Amino acid sequence: MLLPKFAIFDLDGVLVDTAKYHYLAWKEIANELGLSFTIADNEKLKGVSRDKSLDIILEINNAQSLNLDKSQWLARKNEIYLSYIEQLSESDLLPGVIDTLSLFKSQDIKIALGSASKNAIKILRTTGVFGYFDAIVDGNSVTNAKPDPEVFLIAAKRIHGQPEECIVFEDAIAGVNAALSAGMKVIAIGDEVQLGNANKVVKDMAEYLTTITNKY
Repeated sequence: MLLPKFAIFDLDGVLVDTAKYHYLAWKEIANELGLSFTIADNEKLKGVSRDKSLDIILEINNAQSLNLDKSQWLARKNEIYLSYIEQLSESDLLPGVIDTLSLFKSQDIKIALGSASKNAIKILRTTGVFGYFDAIVDGNSVTNAKPDPEVFLIAAKRIHGQPEECIVFEDAIAGVNAALSAGMKVIAIGDEVQLGNANKVVKDMAEYLTTITNKY
């Protein structure tokens, strides 16, 4: 597999494993609301915006009619989540991430982030990889959440790449579908059965590195 001309990365589950902290934060919110929320339920929230995630939890519990001040609960969830990620460091980056980013930089490949996270910049800074990115498009930058392709199309534009020149690295079905809808190639991180519509599926960025045929 050749190196991309332009690379766009999702954040959670691709660069750093913050999914566990999202789960713990949503679990606390569900408990406070008297709702059920399991690890299996958490899989449905991958790549989904914070607003939509709360809607999904309500749907799982048939509690759409619950009278909530959603903005209050979304802020509460973020407060809990931020308390978990405060201690993130470079050691929390997933295998192969630093080596991949370093290789891309050495080959003058433009790198963008395309993430639903509204805390992306904080996470990139605390894990020490902020400087690798030429553009950051996060949940504060878009109107439509994945699987809408907006986040990736904006990211491509900011690094001056055409969609067909971009490779997206994703770990969620919604993100894979968003990238494909944008006309981009996708390398998925995770389970081949779930993410099989991607152009290639690998276990992590370390495995991706081993598939690159060019030797540098």
